[in-house]
Amino acid sequence: MAKTLQFICALILFLFLFFIAKEVDGQTKCQTHRDCPKISNVNPSIPDLQPSFYKCIENMCVRILFD
Repeated sequence: MAKTLQFICALILFLFLFFIAKEVDGQTKCQTHRDCPKISNVNPSIPDLQPSFYKCIENMCVRILFD
């Protein structure tokens, strides 16, 4: 009985996390460039990150790297 209850709880937790992760949308929708984030990855303590900005292309914010 205890094993069954534990299995059901684990199954509910897994399904809950699965459905939450399914609803995440990584793209930011926009209509103009002002709807996008300004500048990201400007952190001198992490040298591997390249500074970038976002531009609105086809109603989605697209990350553009500085050269």
